[in-house]
Amino acid sequence: MTARFMLNRRDLLKTSAAGAALGLASASFPIGRAFAASATVGFIYVGPKDDYGYNQAHAEGAASLKGIEGLSVVEEENVPETVDVQKTMESMINLDGASLIFPTSFGYFDPHMLAMCAKFPDVQFRHCGGMWNKDKHPMNAGSYFGYIGMGQYLNGVVAGHTSKTKKLGFVAAKPIPQVLLNINSFLLGARSVDPTISCQVIFTGEWSLAVKEAEATNALVDQGADVITCHVDSPKVVVETAAGRGAFICGYHANQSPLAPEKYLTGAEWNWAKVYKMFVDDLIAGTPLPNFTRGGLADGFVKMSPLGTAVSEAGRKQFDATLAEMMKGGFSVIKGPLKSNKGAVVATEGQAFVETAIELESMDYLVEGVVGSTA
Repeated sequence: MTARFMLNRRDLLKTSAAGAALGLASASFPIGRAFAASATVGFIYVGPKDDYGYNQAHAEGAASLKGIEGLSVVEEENVPETVDVQKTMESMINLDGASLIFPTSFGYFDPHMLAMCAKFPDVQFRHCGGMWNKDKHPMNAGSYFGYIGMGQYLNGVVAGHTSKTKKLGFVAAKPIPQVLLNINSFLLGARSVDPTISCQVIFTGEWSLAVKEAEATNALVDQGADVITCHVDSPKVVVETAAGRGAFICGYHANQSPLAPEKYLTGAEWNWAKVYKMFVDDLIAGTPLPNFTRGGLADGFVKMSPLGTAVSEAGRKQFDATLAEMMKGGFSVIKGPLKSNKGAVVATEGQAFVETAIELESMDYLVEGVVGSTA
């Protein structure tokens, strides 16, 4: 499917009259379904598929499905978190016969995916994030996500061994719970090496703002940070800017080592191929799809980039030992005694939370040692 063809499909649904006509036609004579393979799945990305980040990680997962016999994969990239994504979902259903759709971006869920769930009750929708709630959301909807905070903790371990200034930098998009967890995990991993290490965070306000990401990275380096990581859709700008300034990099979402091979330490990556294969196996077998799916390193939902050449032997040893502990299950990133950067107690002596805990789902604080604000 070419980008031109995908755009034309969405154009067909731009007016309510065209949408109504397609809806009527699909109800009485399913367009595309007669020509579909035994199963068709659709993937929708908010940015380009080769962004070295969030969208590329999902696209790599989708690509892993393309050799499965009897399965057809349709994709559309650069779809904004607006009514446009509803048009894309409609076209995938009406024109391609998709029976399972993965709208991958955070803002696709409410109201867009939920509106399509109501309009197409026989189609399954699975959204990337932990937002599905059985008490208020339809059963043809669902969520999947990974416990990647542990990956950021491992990033922090390597960063702690590498930093000379004892100042780390974090470029973040928005202060939602998962982003805050990643920031906290990164610093706590570094503080397992040296408790005096600090981390400054700068929020850009959006998932993809290249100019602000470059400005934030430069500002962090200017203030002494010599290891940088991030949580934005595409880390490419952050990686290249930091490396250009002589700072080391810990990656996120996908493997960015080709962008800065001498400065890339490691990275927390998604392994969506494992997750998408699970869903597709159920779809082809006619087994009901799970509505809420989560997993971490031990489950194969998350993986780490290979360690770079700049990582010290001591850093490698602690990285390997910590990873081995995580693979056993039950590893706690947040454990007491621990305060927020505003002085509030978030974990008392002996208290610990694993990433599966609901306390981490609603995280609204930055830990002591993080320079920055959630406001």
